[in-house]
Amino acid sequence: MARVTGARRWGVLGVLVALVVAGCGDVAAPDPDVTVTGDPGVAPTVTYLTPLAVTDTYRETIWPGTGDALVEGAPVLIDFLLENATDATLVKESYSTSPTPRLLTEEDLGTDLYETLRGQDVGARLLQVAPGGSGADYPTVTVLDVLPTRAVGEAVPPTEGMPTVTLAGNGEPTLAPAGTEPPADLLVRPLVRGTGAQVRASDVVTVQYSGFAWDTGEQFDSSWTRGLPVSFLLSDVQAWAEGLVDQPTGSQVMLVVPPSYPLGVTDAEELSGQTVVFVIDILATGAPAGGGS
Repeated sequence: MARVTGARRWGVLGVLVALVVAGCGDVAAPDPDVTVTGDPGVAPTVTYLTPLAVTDTYRETIWPGTGDALVEGAPVLIDFLLENATDATLVKESYSTSPTPRLLTEEDLGTDLYETLRGQDVGARLLQVAPGGSGADYPTVTVLDVLPTRAVGEAVPPTEGMPTVTLAGNGEPTLAPAGTEPPADLLVRPLVRGTGAQVRASDVVTVQYSGFAWDTGEQFDSSWTRGLPVSFLLSDVQAWAEGLVDQPTGSQVMLVVPPSYPLGVTDAEELSGQTVVFVIDILATGAPAGGGS
């Protein structure tokens, strides 16, 4: 038997929800009697008898999301745990490292995951039990947590003399210059204050970000325009390492970086000698793979 973590079971209601989410016929796959437990923000554990016989893909909403609805073709950020349902061995998980960004398309996710995620909201925890395929020759049990792809928290009043940030509907920032002389030192200004885990100096952070010239507000780099959040070792970028440490996940932070700092995120020669501004949404933070807590 797989390891036991609780006793919540999903019966007739779960089958009906799975049918709606899947949107794939008049008869839902039978309930495989899988129990999922665990709190939001931490790795779940699942319980089921092994080997688990799976003939059709089964989907269950463990709890619904309360955030933004997922948008077709837009980024989706997920933490996941994947087990081999033959013997309940762990195949892969992201909770101890970094979440996985994908586009909400069947092409990028594959049919099963696409059907599981579409129509969901940020904050949902989802169960998928599948017979195999897509590279796996064994049945799988997968739990997915849908994470925000933009800052979520309390807005912080703007600081006089600083550039003005305006957000598009999807959260992508633009910047209007302040029209003042740039500061000589690195400045850190929270724009949105989140409530999640604090960033540690040794962490890998997952972010959405845009970089702008202080003088003109012209954008020179952006994860938003490339389509997906990015993850990297914080210590690899000096200014970000100094500015983001101790900031809580969910925050949006403005970093004003003088030219004395190596940028570490762009090779744009035209920025040489210029002060630049980064607007950074902190989506997740965690230890590097194999790095411990």
